[in-house]
Amino acid sequence: MQEDEVLGKAYDSRLMKRLLQYARPYSSYVVGAILLTIFISALSPLRPYLTKLAIDDYIALGDEDGLLLIALLLLGTLLLQGFAQYFMMYFTQWIGQRIIVDVRMQIFTRMQKLALRFFDRNPVGRLVTRVTNDVEVLNEMFSSGLVTVFADIFILLWIVIFMLSINWQLALVTFSVLPALVYGTFLFRRKVRETYRDVRLQLARLNSFTQERVSGMMTVQLFGREKKETDAFAGINRKHRDANIRSVFYYALFYPSVDFISSLAVALIIWYAGGEILAGILTVGTMISFIQYTEMFFRPIRDLSEKYNVMQTAMASSERIFKLLDDQTIIPDPPGERARPLPSVETIRFENVSFAYNEADWVLRDVSFEIPKGQTVAIVGATGSGKTTIINLLCRFYDIQKGHITIGGTDLRDIPTTELRKHIGIVLQDVFLFSGSIHNNITLGDSSISREHVEKVSQLVGVDRFIERLPERYDSRIRERGGSLSVGQKQLLAFARALAYDPQLLVLDEATSSVDTESEMLIQEAITKMLKGRTSVVIAHRLSTIQNADTILVMHKGQIREQGNHQELLAMRGIYYRLYQLQYKDQDLSSVA
Repeated sequence: MQEDEVLGKAYDSRLMKRLLQYARPYSSYVVGAILLTIFISALSPLRPYLTKLAIDDYIALGDEDGLLLIALLLLGTLLLQGFAQYFMMYFTQWIGQRIIVDVRMQIFTRMQKLALRFFDRNPVGRLVTRVTNDVEVLNEMFSSGLVTVFADIFILLWIVIFMLSINWQLALVTFSVLPALVYGTFLFRRKVRETYRDVRLQLARLNSFTQERVSGMMTVQLFGREKKETDAFAGINRKHRDANIRSVFYYALFYPSVDFISSLAVALIIWYAGGEILAGILTVGTMISFIQYTEMFFRPIRDLSEKYNVMQTAMASSERIFKLLDDQTIIPDPPGERARPLPSVETIRFENVSFAYNEADWVLRDVSFEIPKGQTVAIVGATGSGKTTIINLLCRFYDIQKGHITIGGTDLRDIPTTELRKHIGIVLQDVFLFSGSIHNNITLGDSSISREHVEKVSQLVGVDRFIERLPERYDSRIRERGGSLSVGQKQLLAFARALAYDPQLLVLDEATSSVDTESEMLIQEAITKMLKGRTSVVIAHRLSTIQNADTILVMHKGQIREQGNHQELLAMRGIYYRLYQLQYKDQDLSSVA
């Protein structure tokens, strides 16, 4: 998380060019907002000039008609500025909202194309931050920061032009305080940059700690860690508070300093202009207009200091967003001329397959086996032997480093992933359910799967028994991650989900490990019915669930050590025999072997 909070430059031309690409579809609105900004920035300095005219040309001469005209002009200027600001704010917010919708869609679409290897090394909280917080920062930059910066700069330019055109000597007297202002702003920017980075870092630690403890609340309460975790949280919370207080300190110091410099400029104007008025060289209206210009001049300075943080954060957020969008951790689909359709799942072959999640740390070593069409192949072995890795490679969640995997003679890498996976139904040990109805969790929102078919597969796996007891049956709502269901019920739902798509290849990864004996019997009966004419791969620790498999592969340290059916493997008295002996140590195996 600390790497994410390192702040870059407040302006990066490379990043800004990419960001502005998102504004291109709304270029007409952007141009309109810029024109309105220029127009508004010209109206604001017009008011002090009209005040000067009112005092010098009409009040001093007693011209009531002319004074009324100036008053009406001032009123019209204010109304016109108000309308222009309304449309400018509407356009900029409209542009900002459209852009963040586009960016969020691009990020989410990209994440769905990334391989599981990417998610192995990127925490969920960090990715959620990209889609939410970082994109929201861009909204602030597009809708207020960027346009406001232009507005403030134009206002400063117009004020300088008006002041120099009215009286350049008095303008130079006013600008004499600018070196102190520039130095103070530079010092403030540097200090705030340091404190802001510290605030972001402490906030990241606070969020990370809170998310982890809430997710593991059962463990915290089970081991009586409440007091220890509260103390740890208090320490992190205090550091976050102190970082914010340091940030507030510099703001509290900077704004009064700007006000003091502004007051000093006003004092210089009164001192110099007062002497010129007494000498009959300068008019009272000129002095009053310069005082108004001075107050207007320092307001954009304060705004620009605030927008510095907005721009700096936007650059840091955009860099993190573009890093995600540019990530090439993907499972590439074959080019058009190489792509092969997969009308049906034929014989599957692993030929000298080796694979490592990390370089040189081989999980599979020279693995070769065959899964004939319509047969059931079971894979057993100790934890870490490579069983689940075979499933990951077969579904092409990862690409192998050595060897070949073929289906019906076609290399797996020549089959588009969507074409491959639509033929595969998979049930994992750790079942993931989405918030929503039971029906939607089985169909995953596929409207082509009828209600009758959902009920049929639910009856087949026995999940209908608890669904029928619910008040709204298949329309009953499930809480986040299926929190209202038992582990066994979630696995039964996952099994119904896999069968609802009528897959040609059925993959079960410890699918019955968390269900009771009665539910296991129901699932085994359902599997027997559904596997007819369907290729299947079953990973199991319970050897009783795979005794009828056509072939059993015994994995050990990433290699296939034994292969055969249940009786053949027992007769070998090898690894499988020992596994079976451990699970059924009270049973006499001599007759079996």
